[in-house]
Amino acid sequence: MSKLVIVESPAKAKTIKKYLGPGYDVIASMGHVRDLPENRLSVDIKKDFKPKYEIIKGKEKLVEELKEKAEKSDYVFLATDPDREGEAISWHLAYLLDLNTEDDNRVTFNEITKTGVTNGMEHPRSIDMDLVNAQQARRILDRLVGYKLSPFLSQKIRRGLSGGRVQSVAVRLVVDREEEIRKFVPKEYWTIDAKMIPKGSRKAFPATFYGDENGKIEIENKEQADQILAELEGAEYKISKLKKGTRRKSPAPPFITSTLQQEASRRLGFQARRTMKAAQELYEGVEIEGMGAVGLITYMRTDSLRLSEDALKDAADYILERWGKKYLPDTPRHFKTKKNAQDGHEAIRPTMPSLSPDQVKDSLSSDQYKLYKLIWERFIACQMANCLQSTTQAEISAKNYIFKASGYTVTFDGFTVLYEEKKDEDSESGGALRPLEKDMPLRCKEIAGNQHFTQPPARYTEASLIKALEENGIGRPSTYATTISTITGREYVVRDGKALKPTELGEVITKLMKERFPKIVNVKFTAQVEEELDEVQSGKVDWVETLHDFYGDFEKTLKKAKEEMQGVKIQLKEDETDIICEKCGRKMVVKMGRYGKFIACPGYPECKNVKKLVQETGAECPKCGGKVIVKKSKKGRIFYGCAEYPNCDFISWDEPSMEKCPRCGKTLLKKKGKHPKYYCVTPDCGYERVENPDEENKDDA
Repeated sequence: MSKLVIVESPAKAKTIKKYLGPGYDVIASMGHVRDLPENRLSVDIKKDFKPKYEIIKGKEKLVEELKEKAEKSDYVFLATDPDREGEAISWHLAYLLDLNTEDDNRVTFNEITKTGVTNGMEHPRSIDMDLVNAQQARRILDRLVGYKLSPFLSQKIRRGLSGGRVQSVAVRLVVDREEEIRKFVPKEYWTIDAKMIPKGSRKAFPATFYGDENGKIEIENKEQADQILAELEGAEYKISKLKKGTRRKSPAPPFITSTLQQEASRRLGFQARRTMKAAQELYEGVEIEGMGAVGLITYMRTDSLRLSEDALKDAADYILERWGKKYLPDTPRHFKTKKNAQDGHEAIRPTMPSLSPDQVKDSLSSDQYKLYKLIWERFIACQMANCLQSTTQAEISAKNYIFKASGYTVTFDGFTVLYEEKKDEDSESGGALRPLEKDMPLRCKEIAGNQHFTQPPARYTEASLIKALEENGIGRPSTYATTISTITGREYVVRDGKALKPTELGEVITKLMKERFPKIVNVKFTAQVEEELDEVQSGKVDWVETLHDFYGDFEKTLKKAKEEMQGVKIQLKEDETDIICEKCGRKMVVKMGRYGKFIACPGYPECKNVKKLVQETGAECPKCGGKVIVKKSKKGRIFYGCAEYPNCDFISWDEPSMEKCPRCGKTLLKKKGKHPKYYCVTPDCGYERVENPDEENKDDA
């Protein structure tokens, strides 16, 4: 009896085949096999938004192979990923292979392990049409918005633009934050900071001016600060109040998709796409020395914090063996999943908690190891005892004024022995204070007034934008990586270090969307649509009704915008160049064509002068001394080459800098990363240096 199991990827197929053994043929569909074609709408709006699916171009041969294998098999099992997309892929496969969707031919694996695969195969079910319809509704909704909105934006601003239900809101968040920053007016304020030395000690501790007996005093300028300092001359300092206590610090919950992306960004400097790629590989299975192909983590697209009892027991056993009983809480920790979360899968955790990162390091790539270590540590830590801290808060009196000091000491490290969550603004004030007693006299070692200014809100980072999207209910964790890639790839948003900054193009599009399509870029409205899609998934709402409700209003708004903006063209300042058209004397502008950007005369059609767009780096070619320019490979990857090509064949993936090597005088190349490295283009020279070495050393300490 032959059984065919269809999964999505070859890696997953290889791992599952190992567990199923003989009698099973496991083959990969390579993701989606049928979809809406890219070059046309393919949605019949008048017939209740009936989609017109086609086999994806280039997959015809694969589909024929799947059909042949299915016909020769006694049973066909559809084992695509356990989410909306996976369910839709299974549904499309069932259609192409002429399988009955009501048969129990759908299996899912939360983890690609012997237990996970066995459990999945023992509990086949029929295809969940609510899940399929939720995916269809989302796909059609996004197609309608993108297909109808994008041409309008391209016509009014410039060619090749796109708008989307989620991406446009993400851009708006970045743009709105930039506007907040521009409007921000810094306000001056002062602090008075002192260093105090207790009696019988040589070590000072910091204390900050608070106010007087009537309460807190805000110091607004230098004059006020100087006046207080003058009044404090010759003052005697002593501890007037002392409060001691204890503080319990609990571990962070295990990862869900969004928090994994955030933490990988903060700790590892990974972009969301990079995180999800490594996570997918860890889930599908990696060749581990002595073990074969093993799925190391549970399914990585989830917003549930649920953990299996087996996983909790395995974690407790590991903690007990490695650190002892005192590092275990009284009872296993369970975490509450937020409202409206999809609870179909567990949180992201290691499939085998006893398998530490060091045990598998040699079998993993650098990205796989770093991410597995992060997931493993977070999970183990979430099942460890609290960190206990002894806190001290002191009030210091000097004449009629009060200073305050606070600190803590760790009395039991608990989970922090292994892992502690990073924050976007990670700064925990106060270290350990010297032993203090009430009425203890203090010597003021130094005291000074310090000027400060209030700071504008920080620009979004990838981590904080993902957090904002999640908190506002925009998109789904599985879409965040794609959304950020889209808005940066289309240059609506650019990276400035870790910060995300809107371009003029992004701001102009957002302004137009706010004016003409307020609902599309409205955060609350977009969140409401997401909730309706969730209700489709749960079977509470009909997916066609959801589409009718959305599209009716959208169509009217689009028609009105087209009528009122007929003949209007928005010109971008950033498209202007300093290059003068030699034919008519106008300043040439950057245009977007079918094959990318080029430079053209704005006097078209009277003047049809065009030029190639060349982006110079300012660096000198190390081979011939010519100009180094930015180029793109066929796959869109940026590299650097000499402008004199083909006469000079210099190319480099790393950017040439304007700096010269201090050893040999040749060009220095810059390798990007968390700590950029400069190295000499001449291999024999060997010169290199790391940017911000102090920070690097601090991180390594």
